[in-house]
Amino acid sequence: MTTTSYIFLAGASRGVGLEIAKCLTEQKLKVKALLRTEAARAELESMGIEVVLGDALNVADVERALLTNEPVSAVISTIGGLPKDGERADYLGNKNLIDVAVKAGAQKFILISSIGSGNSAVALPPQVLQTLGPVLVEKEKAERHLIESGLTYTIIRPGGLVSEPATGNGVLTENPSIAGSIHRADVAQLVCRSLNSDRANNKVLSAIDRNMLFGQPEFEELSLD
Repeated sequence: MTTTSYIFLAGASRGVGLEIAKCLTEQKLKVKALLRTEAARAELESMGIEVVLGDALNVADVERALLTNEPVSAVISTIGGLPKDGERADYLGNKNLIDVAVKAGAQKFILISSIGSGNSAVALPPQVLQTLGPVLVEKEKAERHLIESGLTYTIIRPGGLVSEPATGNGVLTENPSIAGSIHRADVAQLVCRSLNSDRANNKVLSAIDRNMLFGQPEFEELSLD
């Protein structure tokens, strides 16, 4: 990364996105965040993050935020919607981010998806799949769009998310049949480590806490070092 390049973060107002924002700024990285509302602006600006107001569902907003003269080292997206939301950002919002990231010449795109998407549907019980079905379909479409975009990508599918401090036990695996839980702060740590790891490039990975697995399956962890 050059000194003038920055990381573009979508979904930084809460949850995993906010934890990623904290992790990136702790590493003294230059970050620009796209926010739909003013709600989290003060908190992010207090971390030294540049905030741009806009909606990922509006491609003009994304272009205004991303197509600047500054080089983009990476785009990270955690955006998505709940099953009750009308128009979900899971596919359309991420599609806009991916398309504009291509135009902006981004070096890498990290997409936070979910266990249950794509070939990891085998990891979840049928009733859970049924509940999350519409959202998972949108997430899979976003994953596929990213893979086909030509960008260097890392797709991270977390398991059940817990809002507790990081445990340091978060791991990534290419095994799509693994399920479990993971703390949001640990997902953020894995994302920050994946940024500069070539081993994470062009991979679809499940993220779980090695001590919070469903069952006791054997699986191979991906080393990012």
